[in-house]
Amino acid sequence: MVAPPDEAPHTHEGSRLTRDTLSSVSDVTIRDLRNHGGEVVDRVLSGETIVITRSGVPVAELVPLPPEGLDAAALLARWRHLPSVDFATFRADLDRALDASL
Repeated sequence: MVAPPDEAPHTHEGSRLTRDTLSSVSDVTIRDLRNHGGEVVDRVLSGETIVITRSGVPVAELVPLPPEGLDAAALLARWRHLPSVDFATFRADLDRALDASL
């Protein structure tokens, strides 16, 4: 069965940006990917990055796709429902919250 993401990941020579900066990166062997592909894809769909290994060597990385963007009509519909902003009050709030000497 595929190792859950909370188990310690394998260590590899060299470093990769994802391994060094993301805690939700796990290793899966090619055999586990073949035998439990659906479970691995479900983990990726939930946001996890999976490194595929062959004989303990990383050979590929499965990453979630970025969410699809909104079209112009959806953005305009959201914009129309935003609350109005009184810019004088907003500026006064900023002035109170921020140190002017910075």
